[in-house]
Amino acid sequence: AYAMIFPAYFVFTVFILIPIGMVLYYSVTNYNLYTAPDLVGLKNYINLLKDDDFFSAVKNTLFYSIFTLFPQLALGLFVAVILYRKSRLIPIFRTAFYLPNVMSMVCMSMVWLWIYDPTFGLLNSILKMFGVSAKQWLQDPNMAMPCVIIMGIWKNCGYSMVIFLSGLTSIPDSLYEAASLDGANALQKFVKITWPMLRPTTFFLLVTGIVNSFAVFEQINIMTSGGPLNRTTTIVHQIYRRAFLEFKMGYASAMSVVLLLFSIVVTALVFKFGSRGQDVDVS
Repeated sequence: AYAMIFPAYFVFTVFILIPIGMVLYYSVTNYNLYTAPDLVGLKNYINLLKDDDFFSAVKNTLFYSIFTLFPQLALGLFVAVILYRKSRLIPIFRTAFYLPNVMSMVCMSMVWLWIYDPTFGLLNSILKMFGVSAKQWLQDPNMAMPCVIIMGIWKNCGYSMVIFLSGLTSIPDSLYEAASLDGANALQKFVKITWPMLRPTTFFLLVTGIVNSFAVFEQINIMTSGGPLNRTTTIVHQIYRRAFLEFKMGYASAMSVVLLLFSIVVTALVFKFGSRGQDVDVS
C-alpha cells in the first residue's frame, strides 16, 4: 500500500509542501535571488501594510472575483437549463459553450487583446459600422477591468454549465412529473425543484470559483500588465512583479503567504459548510 501511494505523496511533497515551506521562510528574509537571504523578521509584512499597490491589488482581486463569479454562475445555470433537453443539435451547442474553457488562457487573452485593439480590433470595427467612435478599451482606467471581467465570464461560463448539467441529471424526473400534476409551470418548477436541488452544485462552483479568482494572472499580465494606473493589477500579478521584475523575492513571498491565508479561509469554509444543502426538502 505504501508503494502505491508513494508517487502521489512524492509529487505533493516536492512540488507543493516543500515550496510552501520555502515561501514561509523567504517571507521573513530579504532574499533577492542573487545573495544569501538574511532574516528580517516581520519587516516584509509591516511594509505590506504601507504598500498602496498591494492594497490596490487586493481591492482589484476582490472586485474581479465578485463581478466575474456571480454572473458566470448565473449564465452557466441559464445555459445549462436551456440545453438540458434531448435534441440532435444540443451536443453541438454544449460543445460550443464549453470550448473556450479548454483553450489556453494565454491564447484566449491574445484573441481578446485583438478584439479590444483600439485600431484594428473587432469590437471597434463593429462600433464604426453604427457610427460610434472607437474606444480605448484596455487603456481607459474606468473600462479596463470591466473588459477583463467580460473576458473571464465568457471563458469560464462553459465550465459552470457542464457542472450544472451534471447536477441537473441527478434530479429525479418524478419530481417534475409530480409538479406538473399539481399544475406547476416552468418557473415554479425551477424555483421549487431545480434551484433547491442544485444547492450543493452551486456551492461547489462558488467555492472553487473564489479560489481560482484569487489566482487570476495570465489575462491581466497579457492584456493590461496591471494598468492603466494599477486599475487591473491583482495579488498574483503583484507577486510576479515584485519577485521577477524587482527581484524582491522575500517581499513577494510575504504576499504569497497572505494569498495562502485567503485560500485557507476559503478551504475552512468548505469543511464548515460543504455538507449543507445535500438533503433538500422539495415538498
